[in-house]
Amino acid sequence: MTKRLQPKLKAQTPITAVSAPLREAGGLAGDGRQIAVSRGTGSSAPASTRPTYLEAVAIYEKGIESLQRHDYNHALELFQSVLRQYPEEKELHERVRLYLNICERHATPREVAPQSIEERLYASTLAINGGRYDEAISHLRLVRDEDPDNDHALYMLAVAHAQRGEHAEAVAHLERAIALNPENRALARRDPDLEALHDDDAFRGAIDGQSMSRIDPDRFARRPPLRPNKR
Repeated sequence: MTKRLQPKLKAQTPITAVSAPLREAGGLAGDGRQIAVSRGTGSSAPASTRPTYLEAVAIYEKGIESLQRHDYNHALELFQSVLRQYPEEKELHERVRLYLNICERHATPREVAPQSIEERLYASTLAINGGRYDEAISHLRLVRDEDPDNDHALYMLAVAHAQRGEHAEAVAHLERAIALNPENRALARRDPDLEALHDDDAFRGAIDGQSMSRIDPDRFARRPPLRPNKR
């Protein structure tokens, strides 16, 4: 009777690109020699007879390739999918967990979108400082929608729009911010981020405390174009 050979894993070759992480996980022999990925499983049922075995091994090998490229986040996802989708491959899981531990230590934490008003204000501050005005405006509009009387958000909207050269929108938000908190008037006078507005009559009226007609900051986006009356 011919003995059935189990499929070999491509990852049996020494993993040279991840020697440092492997050293941390005990992946090197005591004398510093690199060890190869272990061979096939020792399950009581031949692994090659399970239809899911080759599928699990294929994903496992892709995880090894990502690990060799130091793409820890992608490797982490692949190894986790082996554990989740192929629970019957117990022996393969032992090797997966070894490399999973490496990935978890080296993976870059994923950025979480700001959720609270404070988080969005902080994110918008970073965005403005980095010149990412579209991103800042996106965060600030969410704050304004949740808290329409947040003068800090409205002031920052004025700054972001001023930096984009959108003077009418900037003045509209600034006027509202000053109405809610008069201290914003003095701040606007000396704010270098609003220098582009200094020649604007509406801006000078706002910081001088003159009466201005209330402007809806969003009218530019929401108001339909004027049409002649039909006769």
